[in-house]
Formats: sequence, structure tokens, C-alpha cells
Amino acid sequence: MFWIALLPSREDERCAWGWRALRFTPRVAQVDEALLLEVSGSARLFGGRKRLLQQFLEEKMPLERAGYAYGATSLIALALLRLKMRGEAPPAGVPAALPLDTLTAAAGHMDTLERVGCRNWGHVRGLPRGGVSRRFGAGLLEALDAAWSERPEQYPWLSLPEVFDLKLELPALATSTPELMWSAQRLLSQLQVWLQARDRGVLALELEWTLDLKRLNGKHLPSHEQLVVRTAQPAQDMVHLRRLVGEHLARATLAAPANHLRLRSLETTPWVGASKSFLPEDNVKGEKLHQLVERLSARLGEGNVVVPVAREDHRPECKQQWRPARQARAVAPPDADALYPAGLLPRPLLLEMQGEQPCYGGPLQRLARAYRVETAWWEDGGAALRDYFIARSPEAGLVWVYRERLSKEPKPRWYLQGLYA
Repeated sequence: MFWIALLPSREDERCAWGWRALRFTPRVAQVDEALLLEVSGSARLFGGRKRLLQQFLEEKMPLERAGYAYGATSLIALALLRLKMRGEAPPAGVPAALPLDTLTAAAGHMDTLERVGCRNWGHVRGLPRGGVSRRFGAGLLEALDAAWSERPEQYPWLSLPEVFDLKLELPALATSTPELMWSAQRLLSQLQVWLQARDRGVLALELEWTLDLKRLNGKHLPSHEQLVVRTAQPAQDMVHLRRLVGEHLARATLAAPANHLRLRSLETTPWVGASKSFLPEDNVKGEKLHQLVERLSARLGEGNVVVPVAREDHRPECKQQWRPARQARAVAPPDADALYPAGLLPRPLLLEMQGEQPCYGGPLQRLARAYRVETAWWEDGGAALRDYFIARSPEAGLVWVYRERLSKEPKPRWYLQGLYA
């Protein structure tokens, strides 16, 4: 057997270290102040114990460093870790020479054991078992048997939660939302570990902060406030999410100082990774377009970052509308049969007439009939019945005009719809 005892430098990162450990072995348990991993069954998959330990403790992690030790049993590994954390070298004979205060089962009996001359694990193991069991209980003997591999070690093993949900106490009261960003980054780092362990990408997450006051200026306050952040494509890398969360927090306000911050995943999807082309010119470096759109939308407001989206409508002025870029998912293909000009007017312009001839910079010379439109009879404004023409203006060149059909006016009206380049 080969056990690793791990002590994260930050207590609030213990869960994230446990999730990371589950990528290397299913046998991970939280015991006292440390995490215990039994890796003998999976060491071969990672190239041996040394390679597994190197990969597990690699420096490219988003978490703080952690102290570790290893041994033949979990109690030996935990005892060596405790010695290491207080700066003491391991004794020559393990486990017999391990100090007694490194064994959790002996913690409540230290005074009595020291009075009878017991200073290490071996001294206690040398006492008569019947007397030890009657005086100190069976737990001490069971722990020593497990340390000498004479008894199986059983723990409640950790499992990955279905939803990421962690809460942190802020180091100081936050009076503005940008002050929450430091703690938010720590939670985002742990979110990345959870996403990697579950092999998923996040699409939506929620930040929730707890208000420190119940009333302010005689007004009742909610206990919490929330902020939802969404991304167009699944994400595991926290670089973009940190920027996006920062932009949203910069625009939010606090009703009162906050003392806790919580991060929760709202929507995730299986992670497929990023597919790259073999051609170097296809792998353009820099920020992706959807990430830029999301950051600008968060900074400027969604209504100020818009894109044209095609609509299924035969009226040219209704074929396109502007929508917030974050909400626009797909654009319908253009109508290849329409002889549209390069530029359409925002609204059709009513033309003056000279007798039966429409004018725009002079009388228009009709060159060709483009097509007929009959639509929108279901709308309150009535049906759109139009005949479209390509015409020539003495001043503007080629123009696109239409004539109303079956109009209530005594004479048909002509409108300018667009200009050809």
C-alpha cells in the first residue's frame, strides 16, 4: 500500500484539493486536518508513484501549494506530515519510533501514557493488549494495528458533488463590488478544479454575497444579493471568466457592506475541449470574438453591443433587426434571389411625382422590374402589396424603388427603398 497525506496551505481549498485528488485515485478521505490518498492501485497508470506525485503536485495548478508526506499506511503518512509541518525530521525507525503525539487515537491519553514511560508508538504497542484495551479503549489498539498493516484502513471516501457550491468569509467587509473580486478569484480557481475533475465546462454561474446589515437608513435590506454571469461557449479556463466576472462586478452595486461571498454553478455541459487546425494560419492567437463580445457587453451594457440578425420577412426593411450580440445565436442565410442594392434606407422615402413619373433628383427611368411582394396581411397595418423596380436617377444613378398596389390613394404612390453603389 502507498498512502499520501496532504495538508493544503489554505483551509478553504481543502475541498478543491480533494476534487483534484479524485483524478488520480478514487480512495480519497479527509481525516483530521489532512487529506489521505491511497494510490497503490492507480500509480501504474501514471508511470509509477514518483510520477504520480509529481503530476499531482504540479506547479501549474490554480491552487496554493500544500505540504505532503507518504508512507506504507495512512497513519504513518499522516504522522510524517505532522512532523514535517512542525519542522522535525522523521525518526530512524518507522513506525515504532514515531512520537506518540502524532497519533490521533492517543491524543486523549497523552498524560497517562507519558507517566508510564510511553514516548512513541512502539512503547504503547509493547504494553499488554488486554490492559491497554481496558484502560484506554479498543480504538488505540485498532489504530496501532492499522499502522502496522495488521488491520484494514477504512474511511468515508470523498465524492465529487453534482453542483459546484462554495462559500468564503471575506477577509474584511466589502463596501463595493470590485472589492469582492479578490475572493471571487479564489473561488473561480476552485471552480476550475471542479470542472476539470468532472470533465465539464461552465456556461452560467452565480455570485452571491451576504449583506452585513439588516437595515440601512430605516430601510429593510435583503439578506443576500446575487449576480449571474453567462458565457456563450463552455469554459474551463478561468482567464476569460475572471475578466467577465470583473466587468460585471464593476457595474454592480452593494446595498450594504458584505461579509461572505458564494459561488455556485448554474449550468454546465460536457467538456469537449478546443479543436485546432493543423494549419498554423488557422490557429489565430489572441482573444476569441465571443469573449470580446461578452466583455464589451458587460462593460457597456448589452443594449450597446448589437449585431444585425436576419429575419424571415419578405419586406426588405423587416428582413434585418439589431439585437444584443450576446443574445444573437444564429443569422439566417441571405436571400440569394433578391436584387438588393448595396444600401437600404432606414425607412422607405415617399417620392414626388411629375404626372405618372416618380422623381428623385429628376424623373426616374425604369430599367427593369425586380419582383412583386405580397405579405403582412395578418398585421394591423394591413398588407404590403408592392412592385419593385430598378430605375436610373439623373443625379443618384441606379436606385431601387417600389410602387404600392391596390392603394386607397387615388394615384399609386412610389417609394425609394435603396441605392446601388
